[in-house]
Amino acid sequence: MRTDTADLERPASAPAFQQLGLGRKIKNHTATVLFGLAFVIAVVPLLWVLFTLVQRGLAPMLNAEWWNHSFYGLLPNDSGGGVYHALVGTLEQTLVCALIAVPLGVTVGIFLIEYGRNSKLARTTTFMVDILSGLPSIVAGLFIYALWITTFGFDRSGFAVSLSLVLLMLPVVVRVTETMLTIVPDELREASYALGVPKWKTILKVVLPTSFSGIITGIILGLARVMGETAPLLILVGYSRAINYNLFEGPMASLPLTVYTARKTSTEAGEYRMWGAALTLVLLIMLINLLATLLSKLFAVKTR
Repeated sequence: MRTDTADLERPASAPAFQQLGLGRKIKNHTATVLFGLAFVIAVVPLLWVLFTLVQRGLAPMLNAEWWNHSFYGLLPNDSGGGVYHALVGTLEQTLVCALIAVPLGVTVGIFLIEYGRNSKLARTTTFMVDILSGLPSIVAGLFIYALWITTFGFDRSGFAVSLSLVLLMLPVVVRVTETMLTIVPDELREASYALGVPKWKTILKVVLPTSFSGIITGIILGLARVMGETAPLLILVGYSRAINYNLFEGPMASLPLTVYTARKTSTEAGEYRMWGAALTLVLLIMLINLLATLLSKLFAVKTR
């Protein structure tokens, strides 16, 4: 009996597998509806918050005075003024925080992965870093207050705020560095060692460039996170309506503190400033997130 080769290669029809039963169709549609409902529940509040911020905070931002003036000399009921002083305070405090936290965090991450991998010290340090990752900002503020102000006798200042932000950002930088260094294939390290390259140079020339894109993205996202913290500001520095460039002396404004202070005035002008400062802060964080995305693409490892 002769069998055609084409018949052997042709798949057998299986209508039982091509058609879903009524029960399976109901389950599929139910799952689709539930996932869609969860998406709506998660996204709608976020869009609502953004819409409210834009609706109430856009007007002051369209005024040129908002970007180059402070609230110095203005009474709670007075209109006008701007958040230049708050922008200066926020950027200075965040920049100093980054200058301290980034080198420390990256160095610790390199040590844990490249020198102390699987050691008891590395496991203990990683465990402590995970705990500090969930440290409440008010606890960080209280610790710096007890150490920097009460024990060492320094005055409340913007620098004290930067120190508290370091405690919040440092665990983020360490964990991001650990994660990105772990992703780097060991074959790259071994190839470098086989060429006689010392370990420290392998880290600088091979490992870090390979993981730099992810590390820089995590660092910038960590900066965006600490930029909006309010609790340390309430404890460690007073609010100033004037421009203060000195981190080590006197009260210093910031965008979160401006929102909080304007909310307490309970006036129309205060509400105007509150929503304007809130939208300005969100816009600043959004720009930082966009910067993280651009840098991630710019420094990503190119493959052929």
